[in-house]
Amino acid sequence: MAPAREKMIRHPYEPDYVVPPGLTLQETIDAQGIDQRELAVRSGLSAKHINQVIKGVAPITHDTAIRLERVTGVPAQMWNNLEANYQEQRARLAEKVRMESDLDWLSTIPTKELIKRGVIEDTADKVSLLQAVLAFFGVASVKAWKEGWANHQFSFRKSPTFKGKDGAMATWLRLGELEAKKVVCKPFDKAAFRAALDAIRKLTVEGPDVFVPAMLKLCAAAGVALVLVPEIKGAPVSGAAKWLTANKAMICINLRGKRNDRFWFTFFHEAGHILNDSKKETYIDVDYQDDPREQNANRFAANLLIPEDREEELQGLKSYQSVAAFADEIGIAAGIVVGRLQCEGIIPYSHLNKLRIPLDWA
Repeated sequence: MAPAREKMIRHPYEPDYVVPPGLTLQETIDAQGIDQRELAVRSGLSAKHINQVIKGVAPITHDTAIRLERVTGVPAQMWNNLEANYQEQRARLAEKVRMESDLDWLSTIPTKELIKRGVIEDTADKVSLLQAVLAFFGVASVKAWKEGWANHQFSFRKSPTFKGKDGAMATWLRLGELEAKKVVCKPFDKAAFRAALDAIRKLTVEGPDVFVPAMLKLCAAAGVALVLVPEIKGAPVSGAAKWLTANKAMICINLRGKRNDRFWFTFFHEAGHILNDSKKETYIDVDYQDDPREQNANRFAANLLIPEDREEELQGLKSYQSVAAFADEIGIAAGIVVGRLQCEGIIPYSHLNKLRIPLDWA
């Protein structure tokens, strides 16, 4: 048996020092037998300025590059490129020093999960890992992340339950955003999406092999990118809704809870946000919700799945037979009815669970 091959991890080479373009200039004039004073005379620049360029104190401007081209024969573009690369590398090294003070923030992000999913590359260099995570989120710094993600996207939450979990929640949401951006959708049409929800409701009685592709197609045709993203450990979130552009919305769902009643209620809850709430907000479906918009989305999902004019009948549903018959009559999966009965305290959470169908990512 051939020996197992270790996974090769590639790291970009980034030296921890910078080489000023003046060093190349000195080597060039040395090779041509020109000293700094003669170069100054022939280029029309001061000897002091030439010395500062060679030491890396003064930059090579476009004007200086043209003058050097005429004296040395080396194209101005090369001098300009050397200067640009030098300044960029200086900035990167300065950034690396600044980032070392933000390394503790990495502990709030599930980096091992991102590496496992192939989103970022594994590396032993913490600064490189921090840079990769910031690039994943599309921000330039930890400060920008805290302002844009932790403060804005999750500011509606008031429960101490979520303390320290912003990183995991943001990671899951970002994974959804990146997947949703790949989904080709027609421009959003509110009437078309509302009609799509009626069609999707009928799919609750089907298995995932049937309802998943149908849902994706129906949503995309109405301007909504539906993405299914596996849950992130430590992120107490089941779904999210967000507008990616003025004409494209996203609904992101995982299988947290792993039962069909939870899955379907989450989907229609997020759909309620898309239909009824502001395009400027991000809506996160979590266990603790005291925001009126979340409560309205709950009512939307509940009423779409079980019409209001049939709610009175719920009190009499206590057996497998009665629940199955009621679900069949209104055209939804029986597990959804069980979930509603348990949520409202009509039956204990230990009853009728055989009708709640487990779902998994297979």
